[in-house]
Amino acid sequence: MQLQELLYSQGFGTRRVCAGLVQQGWVKVDGVPVRDATQQVEAVEDLPFEVQGQAWRYHALAYVLLNKPAGTECSHKPSAWPSIYTLLPAPLRQRPARTALSGVQTIGRLDQDTTGLLLLSDDGQFIHRMASPKHHVPKVYEVQAKHPVSDEQIRKLCAGVVLDDDPAPVRAAAAERVAELHLRLTITEGKYHQVKRMVAAVGNRVEGLHRSRVGDLVLPEDLAPGQWRWLTPDEVEALRQRPR
Repeated sequence: MQLQELLYSQGFGTRRVCAGLVQQGWVKVDGVPVRDATQQVEAVEDLPFEVQGQAWRYHALAYVLLNKPAGTECSHKPSAWPSIYTLLPAPLRQRPARTALSGVQTIGRLDQDTTGLLLLSDDGQFIHRMASPKHHVPKVYEVQAKHPVSDEQIRKLCAGVVLDDDPAPVRAAAAERVAELHLRLTITEGKYHQVKRMVAAVGNRVEGLHRSRVGDLVLPEDLAPGQWRWLTPDEVEALRQRPR
């Protein structure tokens, strides 16, 4: 692969812009400066390179974990709050795609006031695999409740509650009272405001909501709100291989 093509695939601009970056001496590959934009480079996963002094690694497809802070929207065109995409570097937002939207896309959405683990990718099959309710990928939420969580509320959540737009009962995969006002709820679907509406349906109210886990992937304690990191190959494979 030509170096300019590699940079283009990683979201560093048009092919002409990428060629200019190389010709102006702004690019190093594996620590070595390169000025020939047509130089052939073996595009192996995790190949280290630098652009304008910033270190990067080649990824054929992007798999990203973001600790979503409160007061952000999972939209490219937010209505009232800053977009979570502003928390990501430009190359992740500009990676070329065959679809109408370029860059990484969120796998599902979290409300503007919901915090925690958010996955993003430009792998369409992976996005569908993780987001489709048919695959029953568990998502764990830490709920700060307004009123004490009762045994009866736990029972109803696990038995199934009816939401106003769906006559079929919606069941929690698991529900646990962690503390008087702390409920840990696991769901495998992604209906609009689902956790808030389920909790309301049993006579309580969500005062704070945080997603702590998706599948077997737990939000790292050392990843601060607003920070992101690449998923490791093992993490991606574990998410892919969950039972269908």
